[in-house]
Amino acid sequence: MFAVKNLKKTYRVKKGQSVEALKGINLTFEDRGMAFILGKSGSGKSTLLHLMGGLDVPTEGEVVIDDKSSVSFKERDWDDYRNEYIGFVFQDYNLLSDFSVRGNIGLALELQGEKVDGQKIDEILHLVELDGLGDRKIDELSGGQRQRVAIARALVKNPRIIFADEPTGALDSETGKSVLQLLKSLSSDRLVIVVSHDREFAENYGDRIVEIADGLIVSDTGASR
Repeated sequence: MFAVKNLKKTYRVKKGQSVEALKGINLTFEDRGMAFILGKSGSGKSTLLHLMGGLDVPTEGEVVIDDKSSVSFKERDWDDYRNEYIGFVFQDYNLLSDFSVRGNIGLALELQGEKVDGQKIDEILHLVELDGLGDRKIDELSGGQRQRVAIARALVKNPRIIFADEPTGALDSETGKSVLQLLKSLSSDRLVIVVSHDREFAENYGDRIVEIADGLIVSDTGASR
């Protein structure tokens, strides 16, 4: 089980009023499926993703995974959480342009303390439909191919949850659809949470749609009851 309870985030500023980005979010997710978090710019959706993914810590509230609460987490616990449970996919790919496709994925394995396994990398490339492109440099790829490399890099550690932050934001509509179709297929055996502003994509691909405005949940459709 993955959940967040009473999640709040306040950003302190030196001059002026503090900003409440999240005002108390409660969500419980199934172990698999594709959930979208929708909201306009400034709604708090990316803040929520960063807190759920352990990239930032809440001002108040907790993240719960397998009955473990983040309330007692130390920095090493957050590191373990990100390494063992989470895979990230970002809008701008966050790939190393000087490395090949294979090199980017291999580096992810090394950061996990694992030996670079060529067969495992080839299997991941096949899964994301990039067969034969392992030796290409990143700047030789299209935007859609780069996002698939980013997904492959996230998958190589077999995460329980994939967080995708505006994964189609830099792509044209047709390429965006192919990336979401891939993420949808991956959600058959893991949880995929997508932060997006695109309602059409959410309605076409999401099993659940959570909408956020002004740091609060304003609708939640498709959730198990």
